[in-house]
Amino acid sequence: MMPGMSVPSDSPLTPVLIPGPTRVEAAGTKPKLIDEYVGRVNSGTAGVSVAHMRSPGGWLEPGQTPEFDEYTVVLRGTLRVEYRDGALDVQAGQAVFTPKGVWIRYSTPGDDGAEYVAICLPAFSPSTVHRDA
Repeated sequence: MMPGMSVPSDSPLTPVLIPGPTRVEAAGTKPKLIDEYVGRVNSGTAGVSVAHMRSPGGWLEPGQTPEFDEYTVVLRGTLRVEYRDGALDVQAGQAVFTPKGVWIRYSTPGDDGAEYVAICLPAFSPSTVHRDA
């Protein structure tokens, strides 16, 4: 059961429909679309967040050292994940895991950008992402 959602005490537990996402503000050099389905903003869930992201070609996010693990599945295009010792280019059909406490920077170097789903444990929060100044 998601925090903030209640079921009458005489009702059995059932699946909860999330009717749609909430568009949240993105960081980076170009506009990026973030639609959060599960997380602190859309469902009041602190334990996990699930967001569908679409970033344009040439998009670059500030570096960060998050307090959460992040699993990212690339649906279209290429997502670049820079870390202290190198970089990974994650293609459509691939996924990447970035553990909490590791400095990373995401970007989409290809002209067509990228579309991907990010899952954060615990849920993404601006106060725990620790972006570079």
